[in-house]
Amino acid sequence: MTGPHCLVTGATGYIGGRLVPELLDTGHRVRCLARSPERLRDHPWVGRAEVVRGDVTDPASLAAALRGIDVAYYLVHALGTGHGFEDRDRAAARIFAEEARAAGVRRIVYLGGLVPADVPREALSPHLRSRAEVGEILLASGVPTTVLRAAVIIGSGSASFEMLRYLTERLPVMVTPSWVGTRIQPIAVRDVLRYLVGSAAMPPEVSRSFDIGGPDVVTYEEMMRRYAAVARLPRRLIVRVPMLTPRLSSHWIGLVTPVPRSLARPLAESLRHEVVCDEHDIAAYVPDPPGSPIGFDRALALALQRVREAKVTTRWSSASLPGAPSDPLPTDPDWAGGSLYTDERELPVDAPPDALWRVVEGIGGENGWYSFPLAWAVRGWLDRLVGGVGIRRGRRDAARLRVGDSLDFWRVEEIEAGRLLRLRAEMRLPGLAWLELYADPRASSPSADPGPSTDPAPPRALYRQRALFHPHGLLGHLYWWSVSPFHAVVFGGMARNIAGAAERAASGSGPAPSPAPGSAPPPAPASGTGPRAEEPPTTDAHSPDAEPRA
Repeated sequence: MTGPHCLVTGATGYIGGRLVPELLDTGHRVRCLARSPERLRDHPWVGRAEVVRGDVTDPASLAAALRGIDVAYYLVHALGTGHGFEDRDRAAARIFAEEARAAGVRRIVYLGGLVPADVPREALSPHLRSRAEVGEILLASGVPTTVLRAAVIIGSGSASFEMLRYLTERLPVMVTPSWVGTRIQPIAVRDVLRYLVGSAAMPPEVSRSFDIGGPDVVTYEEMMRRYAAVARLPRRLIVRVPMLTPRLSSHWIGLVTPVPRSLARPLAESLRHEVVCDEHDIAAYVPDPPGSPIGFDRALALALQRVREAKVTTRWSSASLPGAPSDPLPTDPDWAGGSLYTDERELPVDAPPDALWRVVEGIGGENGWYSFPLAWAVRGWLDRLVGGVGIRRGRRDAARLRVGDSLDFWRVEEIEAGRLLRLRAEMRLPGLAWLELYADPRASSPSADPGPSTDPAPPRALYRQRALFHPHGLLGHLYWWSVSPFHAVVFGGMARNIAGAAERAASGSGPAPSPAPGSAPPPAPASGTGPRAEEPPTTDAHSPDAEPRA
């Protein structure tokens, strides 16, 4: 007997991407709603789930997605989308509630934020206030609803874990805001997923909110000290400074961690309030197995183990950024969409194509960008200054990429295994940009000494590299011409260094070098665009770690 038919919204995000395989493994049938279904193409579970195109703000596509659904998971949130996100959250939740009721859905499950009971609604951070309102809208839908309210989620790749990890590892001495003394009840991501899956089987008479948390109640300061102990770091010196506001704190977090200011600020604002569970009633419907809920130190150890083993399945940056471009790729210089600037490089490589591909697929993150690290780093810092993601999002996996992965301030748009890696820029710039890296086979070179040997010449490859930039307005054209003098150094150096790395790896003279850890992309055309207010995105919600989704 098959389990209930579930719809998962936000499957491209952090929690949604982990929930789908959990539901499938439990025997549920799963349909995923995504604005860009191609983003799920390379997930290992995609062949077992149905993926449909749509959006929670589009009633027609949502109605079609909800047809025949028993349990609908609402895992989207507009966190980080800028001014007016509360209005967008409210409108999306109302549409979802109406369409779920009309479709005859038996249960809605929503992951929201843990809200302190003794704080007036108007005194809450906008993030927590919006989370609470969305839960109330869904509970009033007429559909039995489970609202799970969580504080800080600890798991490999979560925004809260990454923020804690980078702050603690990079700063042996920390000047911190007063909110580091606020009490928090963190929860392991494994327990969050267990509660989400178990909520599908709740009886129809149950329609309410549940507080979910781990067994430990700690301050953020204690969280940092305990992280240092679990990670075997020297004891950290922490000095509180009361005048650090959430705004200043977000700049501080953005400076030290990969979490951008647009996400750091709501996270910091939420930590002003004490978020501790008032009840554990969820256990009556989703019983705790032995060893659960998982303790804080154990959750940290599990997350660190995943990071060290490169087994991080989803990250806070898994989903698209607010305002990320979705325009089609220009295919040639005669593209009808307008001006198109290109920078193309091509080099023969004395290495097999697969050796060249390993270097191409390993680019970015800790491996760097094989070219003028200072220029890439400066470009990353400039992007952070204007509210962009900068260069430090890194990689989900050190060796393998899949469509939809974030890669520093790029997004993997296309992969043809062994041949093509196409990246779309998500930095803030006046235009749209792509960077394509090719590892093509090439005919073997003739032997310099045509003797009697029958051994074939070593296989050769051709490395091709293409940067494309479609400017928006005069500023876009001026940007291109202002940075084009640097292309020979930045893009030319990248092509030469990638080719050289592949040749050295293939010859056995050493592994492919790792240029400048954390170095950032260049001030070159492969760049993104700013927010587009006419198409506000939603985000994958896992309180308070909500990520933009596709």
